Amino acid sequence: MFHYSLTLKSNKMERVRAVLFYKAYFFEFFNEQSEKVKEKIDEVLFLVSVAEKIPQKFFKHIEETNGLYEIRLTLGSNMYRIFCCFDEGNVIVLFNGFQKKSQKTPSSQIVKALKIKNEYFEERVNNKGHENKRTKK
Repeated sequence: MFHYSLTLKSNKMERVRAVLFYKAYFFEFFNEQSEKVKEKIDEVLFLVSVAEKIPQKFFKHIEETNGLYEIRLTLGSNMYRIFCCFDEGNVIVLFNGFQKKSQKTPSSQIVKALKIKNEYFEERVNNKGHENKRTKK
């Protein structure tokens, strides 16, 4: 897992939540993008990390899922989505991303994100179990 490190644009802006990357899923998407799209992603991730309340324009719960969200961004006529979830309150964990080509989010992308989310939490539970064994010795 990687933490998102930002250069805060103002001393007055403090991070409200941390942004984590789970494995390489996000970077596989990010690295395929143009520099302009990467800059826009950085701007939106910055907003997500510092805004007390994230505007729905940039952040929305995926209906009929248990805690899956999408970070939303638009550049020109192109729409992009990055799936994520909350962990331990003020931590957002990023999963896969894609360029949206129609109004409806493809169900295959949602299924993929849900699998990654389940993988993340299973791994987290397993790692906590290992940590507890180490601290008991």
